[in-house]
Amino acid sequence: MSTERPHSVSVAGVIVDDNGRALLIKRRDNGHWEPPGGVLEPEETIPDGLQREVLEETGIKIALPATLTGVYKNMTGLIVSLVFRCEAIDGTPTTGDETRALRWATREEVSELTDEAYAIRVLDALDATNPPAIRAHDGVKLV
Repeated sequence: MSTERPHSVSVAGVIVDDNGRALLIKRRDNGHWEPPGGVLEPEETIPDGLQREVLEETGIKIALPATLTGVYKNMTGLIVSLVFRCEAIDGTPTTGDETRALRWATREEVSELTDEAYAIRVLDALDATNPPAIRAHDGVKLV
């Protein structure tokens, strides 16, 4: 067995407002709409990383614990993503160093704005099924 660890682990938070819309960010690096999130730092816990990433990208502090709604593997990028439905407890949506724009999106808008691999994460979080969804994709499309 190889001792290499080719996978990275990322977290994403789907903040849902009182109207059932999800907060999406438009990334500065690639211009794509996605839920806020990113790769965990080696020393941080999953909840700490989730809270850090959401705060950095949206200006919103979330309540912990958050509800795990899905586990997703990018089969080409070797990234395992944990996605959580989150509740905002403080802050105002604002852009940051990694965020070009923010938008509250309906289910239909999520599907129009995001690649399939990201839309399903947000839709799964809006549905918040139990147990969480487990899915694979190629970076854009589900496989």
